[in-house]
Amino acid sequence: MRATFVNLVQSLNLASHAMARRDHAVSVVRWTLLLVPMAIAVGTLCAAFLWSLDAATRARFEHPWLLFLLPVGGAGVGWLYHRLGRSVEGGNNLIVEQIHEPGGGVPLRMAPLVFLGTIVTHLLGGSAGREGTAVQLGGSLASAVAGWFRLDPPSVRIILMAGVAAGFGAVFGTPLAGALFALEVLAVGRVEYSALVPCLVAGLVGDWTCQAWGIHHAAYAVARFAPAGQGLLFEPGLLLKAALAGVAFGLASLVFAEANHVLGGWLKKIIPYGPARPAIGGLAVIGLVYLLGTRAYLGLGVWSLIPGDPTIAGFFQHGADSWSWAIKMLFTVVTLSAGFKGGEVTPLFFIGAALGHALAAPLGVPVDLFAALGFVAVFAGAANTPLACTIMGIELFGAGAAVPIAVACFVAYACSGHNGIYLSQRVAVPKRSRSILPPDLTLRDARALRPSADLSIIFAPRHLKGSTMTQTHHVTSREIGMIRIYLKPADKAPRALSKSRWGAKPLYRALVTQAKADGIMNAVAHHTHYGFSNHGPVRENGAEISDPHLTMCVELIGSKDQLELFCRAQGALLADKVIVYKHLEHWHVGPGELAHEDASPDQLAAEAD
Repeated sequence: MRATFVNLVQSLNLASHAMARRDHAVSVVRWTLLLVPMAIAVGTLCAAFLWSLDAATRARFEHPWLLFLLPVGGAGVGWLYHRLGRSVEGGNNLIVEQIHEPGGGVPLRMAPLVFLGTIVTHLLGGSAGREGTAVQLGGSLASAVAGWFRLDPPSVRIILMAGVAAGFGAVFGTPLAGALFALEVLAVGRVEYSALVPCLVAGLVGDWTCQAWGIHHAAYAVARFAPAGQGLLFEPGLLLKAALAGVAFGLASLVFAEANHVLGGWLKKIIPYGPARPAIGGLAVIGLVYLLGTRAYLGLGVWSLIPGDPTIAGFFQHGADSWSWAIKMLFTVVTLSAGFKGGEVTPLFFIGAALGHALAAPLGVPVDLFAALGFVAVFAGAANTPLACTIMGIELFGAGAAVPIAVACFVAYACSGHNGIYLSQRVAVPKRSRSILPPDLTLRDARALRPSADLSIIFAPRHLKGSTMTQTHHVTSREIGMIRIYLKPADKAPRALSKSRWGAKPLYRALVTQAKADGIMNAVAHHTHYGFSNHGPVRENGAEISDPHLTMCVELIGSKDQLELFCRAQGALLADKVIVYKHLEHWHVGPGELAHEDASPDQLAAEAD
């Protein structure tokens, strides 16, 4: 009897194992049928894009007068985005947001718009890159595939990451770096291993397809420093200098990212009309050309038809060039912050290689090696992807220099702070142990939390500087209330409330937007990380993938009548939600009389007059 029972258990275990293997095989076949055609399409588009980019660059060199059309071309592309592409203006940040929280998807129109916009930028002389276009091509095609096959949110995340890997790997000829970039770029300090194999497959297929179309990537000559048979380059003195250079690379990436965000935000503030910004930016680029007396910093900077122009390949050779990195940064920041399309990565390659070239002589190190270190390390700091950039350096420059490449990339990443070119990145693991940041805060929100310097003392009257001052204010209060609505991040609003043609917006976003429209005083949404609501199960936010069923809270503050009216108006959406009301007092602090302890009676009388 016992033997029969054991045999039965073994049979059941074998059956369960066979069923699991069958499900695994079905999943592999399913993902293969989705990923391979998608990656082939992305690789083909990237090949067409690179061919068009090369043709546009040659046309710009052959017809210098095209530069004067840069304001007109920028305004035209800006108008197209203003009329047809408002939903895709987020670019790479939109793709990162959709991977974090799959919702409305990435519109397919992103692909032709960014393709055309980038070609126009390079044809007319804007200083921009190409990775943004490749990533957006991959993301928009991947999102379309997800929509066609009605994939669930976890599968949408995976295929979007695979689309990013295919585009990045194809455009730079670095499939391994492309795969790791897609896994690492989502969050600072965290790698999304859930999509490891799909991203690797997509990166390889995208790169193979691009090469099959006859596209060849630039090769950079770096000498083999490790003696034959000794493997990796490992010299303590050289690694120390690589670390010192890594500090400079990290600071350069921080300056680039921050300058881009500050200038871009300022231009949006003073020039609200989108098409006008690239027109003014184009005039600024033309002004820089004539102010500096050179066109060498236009376009990609990978190669030039004009002998003597600084190029990425030229920085791997000996020569005196100390400031090309700063000039290229200036041209690129003006171009991108004005709204021209392209990307930041190839200009970052230029800036890094030029800075490495400039540091080589003072540090007494090989020029080509440190140009290679800067090539990848500045990008590592700006994109917060040190692992992907280390792999990229190995793919481009060989495994012999892997150790100094890793040192430079890791140090640059540490020195660039909680900043970067992709503001939708989330901070999963802060770079500094003493950093007090909420979990999964975006870089955009992290920038907003930074304290600003109080410069008011500079403009204070001279006799008040250094004195102890107190303020007497009037406080008035009135009754208001607060409601907290508990829901899931995955809950969707109806299309009518979302006002989107591309899919439903998350309910918590729609509620906050509607509260703003209804004139409610404050409306915020809080993510939670552990707990339950409405007698449901206890849930926890995963280390790699966020839980779409975890409770979150929408908090509204306003008058009680306003809050009641809002809940009645949105009753169909809130019927099954937990809603808590709390009475509050709103204090208004008004100006009072100024008094300061150190002032003399004569000074107080003078101020009163």
